Amino acid sequence: MPVPKKRHSNARQGSRRAKNYQLSAKGLGKCPQCGASTLPHQACPACGTYRGRQVIKIKTKKGKKEKGKK
Repeated sequence: MPVPKKRHSNARQGSRRAKNYQLSAKGLGKCPQCGASTLPHQACPACGTYRGRQVIKIKTKKGKKEKGKK
């Protein structure tokens, strides 16, 4: 099996690897209930549904009028 005669520099090694060290965009889908962008196989962060069921209880923000009332 052939063996390299000389060592390759770090710059040469980095330029070779630079082609494959890039970030890729995540594959987002749409929630069928609310239409928000979601990751695949995850519950929707906007409405809390997964595969047609409510799996997470989402807290709603209280308005200024509702904060004073208890």
